[in-house]
Amino acid sequence: MPAKNKILVTGGAGFIGSHLVDRLLERGNEVLVFDNLSSGDLKFIEHPLENPDFTLVEGDLLDPEAIERVCKGVDFVFHVAANPDVKLGASDTRVHFDQNILATYNLLEAMRRQGVGKLAFTSTSTVYGEAKVMPTPEGYGPLIPISLYGASKLACEALITSYAHTFDMQAWIFRFANIVGPRSTHGITVDFIRKLRETPEKLEILGDGKQEKSYLHISECVESILFTIEKSEEEVNIFNIGSEDTISATRIGEIVVEEMGLSNVEFTYTGGSRGWKGDVPRMRLGIEKLKGMGWEPGYTSERSVRETARSLLDGK
Repeated sequence: MPAKNKILVTGGAGFIGSHLVDRLLERGNEVLVFDNLSSGDLKFIEHPLENPDFTLVEGDLLDPEAIERVCKGVDFVFHVAANPDVKLGASDTRVHFDQNILATYNLLEAMRRQGVGKLAFTSTSTVYGEAKVMPTPEGYGPLIPISLYGASKLACEALITSYAHTFDMQAWIFRFANIVGPRSTHGITVDFIRKLRETPEKLEILGDGKQEKSYLHISECVESILFTIEKSEEEVNIFNIGSEDTISATRIGEIVVEEMGLSNVEFTYTGGSRGWKGDVPRMRLGIEKLKGMGWEPGYTSERSVRETARSLLDGK
């Protein structure tokens, strides 16, 4: 990605988006954030607001005219905006359709109309569903999501690949493991800290606590995204991004307890092999494709979780 580009980041005030904005500005790009601030936070982009190469536009991807206006003159789009709450799909069946699928369609249409030809999309490991092969490679199939969130992200991938082929666009699709770090707003580490602050003597863990998943620190996630975009040149480039190990829900609980300086905490479990409807109990992505290009993670899942707990407890 040659500098200096004018880059649009949808959802740039959110957890992943704001970290991406920081790195893009450090590389000398002009960055435009489009965000409705529904899950993002202005404090995540306080520092960039002082940068003359940064612009924030408050707007909604469900407003086609608004997104088309901000696409004018853009060289590259990072589409990070989405509703990330996997659990929500079980109680609100419309939210992921609107905020993920329809929002992505509106963005692609705006790009087509404005002649913007390059898009990077943040997808998810949940598109694989309960994969029978682990580590799960990018070529695994069939893809059978078990959550409405996973289904919505897979639908977005299909829209993106078809637009790339039909309208001569180039796309990068990144299927993430659990990404954690400073500014995390949801997820198991955030939940455990909240629960232990409310009841320091007890921690309820959803499921049986044996769920094993991969976690990657946000700093490594962002670096791998930018590395991959520079190194891959296909019309559609699909990459898994994650660590090379897993960690259990119970172990995450133990780490959070340690970092909070608590003792004699009773762990209780809601039971069952999964934490909620749509939860994938075991996930580890194969990252051989990414490693083959010369990038590999330096963090283990445990280190990523521990550093995340520390940063959140420090108010970061």
